[in-house]
This record gives sequence, C-alpha cells and structure tokens, in this order.
Amino acid sequence: MTDKTKAGFVAILGMPNAGKSTFLNKVLDSKLAIVTPKPQTTRKRLTGIYSTDNYQIVFIDNPGLLVPKYELHHSMKRYIEESLQDCDIITFFLDITKSDIENNELISNFFDNLKKIERKKILVLNKIDLLSSPKYILPIIEKFSKLDLFDEIIPISAVKGNSFAEVINTIVKYLPESPFYYDPDNISDLNERFFVSEIIREIIFFSYHDEIPFSTEVVINEFKERKKGKWFISADILVEKNSHKGIIIGENGKKLKLLGENARIAIEKHLGTPVFLELFVKLKENWRNDPRTLKTLGY
Repeated sequence: MTDKTKAGFVAILGMPNAGKSTFLNKVLDSKLAIVTPKPQTTRKRLTGIYSTDNYQIVFIDNPGLLVPKYELHHSMKRYIEESLQDCDIITFFLDITKSDIENNELISNFFDNLKKIERKKILVLNKIDLLSSPKYILPIIEKFSKLDLFDEIIPISAVKGNSFAEVINTIVKYLPESPFYYDPDNISDLNERFFVSEIIREIIFFSYHDEIPFSTEVVINEFKERKKGKWFISADILVEKNSHKGIIIGENGKKLKLLGENARIAIEKHLGTPVFLELFVKLKENWRNDPRTLKTLGY
C-alpha cells in the first residue's frame, strides 16, 4: 500500500430493478446482494467494500425509490435519506430501456432533492445491451446533461459487465484522500446471519408468486458453527396472513420442504460448508406496519 491512499463511501441509488445490486455483485465478483426480477427485493442497506492497494470504495447499496405504502417502506426510504447524508459520492442508476425515465414524477422529485445536496453525483445509465441500437444512447445522455445535476454520465451493462472500469475510475477520481475504513480483505461489514437470511428470502422470491414474497420476512434464530459436522441454522419465515402460511408450507409441507432444500444448497455454496437448515413458518399479522416489530427485525 502506498503512503497516500483514497477511501470513501459511495451511495448506490436508483429505481427498483435498475441493476444496482447486479452492479455491486459484478464489481465485487461475489454474490453479495440478492437479485430477483421483482421490485423491492433490497430492503436494507448493504455495504460492499472494494479495495486495491491505493484506494477503497465502500459501496452502500440501497432499496429502490418508492412511494411508501407501509411503515416498512418508510424505513426503506430512511435508508436512502441516511445514505445521501453519509456518503462522499452519489451514484444514481437508471434502466435506460424504460420509456418513462425522463417523465417519471418520482425520479423528478428525487432529482430536485439531489440538487440541494453538495456531493459529487454520477448518473449510471444501465442495460445498454438491451437497446435495439446504440444510436439511442447519445440523445438520452444529452437530455440528462441539460439538467446540470450530474458531474458524470456513464452508460453501462451491469449484466454483461461492460464499462465497469469507467465507473470505478470515475469514482476513484472523486474519492477523498483518506486511510482505509476497513480491512482490505473484507468485502462487507455485515455478518453471515444477514447473508443467510437474505439467501432464504431470495429463494422465497423465486419460489412463490404475487404478494407472498413481499409479505414475508426471514429471522435467523440459531446459527451454530461447528468444527466437526454440519453447521446448524434455524430460521423463521414470518407471514402476515394465515392463508399465506398455508401457501408457503404447501400440501403436506411439500413446498416448504423444497424451499428448504433449495435454500440449504445456496447457503452451503455461500458458506463453503455443509449445513443443517430447519425452517418454521410463523404468523405475524401486519408486521410491515408495526414499528415495534420492524425495530426488532433491524429496520
């Protein structure tokens, strides 16, 4: 490591499904953030640490912008507000294929608030690989340039990994000189309990449809590491309605058993060790609107 190093916090913000978590996973070359096609997959702030000999970027991945309908949504919105205040640099991700990005009221209001915040701001136009022709990129860049809001505008493809170097180099250009905040060997400051609960929640998103994924939460009750034999993990899946409990469990417990098998395989891949996983489905009515419950769940 050289005498002079750069380090700083970079907020990753944007609309749901704009590719924020995909970008973070690609940069870190690790499955740190869960990714699903459904909006509101990311509920909490997630820290991803990218280090080289000379600089350290502490990414803060946030929930997508939303109009709050539940107390849970207000908590998610507060994560965004806190990140804006805590970060050194703001990156805002947009899905360039969305036809309404230039006239979206939620985006417009957020941009108005961004104008009041004195931070370096980078607009990342994602999913350029899905455009029918590259000729559509320049007009979009020109329109956002006229806002006089962003210091840099960078088109990328988070899925294919295009232009990552340009995003990283641009961020490094604006990083303040600073000692590192974390051990360079770490890629996050979150514990394995968090990642295991997120893995289970990701499997729920892919395994069930409609409102079921959004009305569930995963709580890790026991997490026992063992020198010999399988690690033991016990988790509760919270649901808001008794009917949802039946859907999660399925006839004769078949759906819950399949969910457990898929989650165990994914957890073992993440931890690199055999795991004994037990899942319980519990009713917690209206948990998304209960401030006390949300606090106990870490929101």
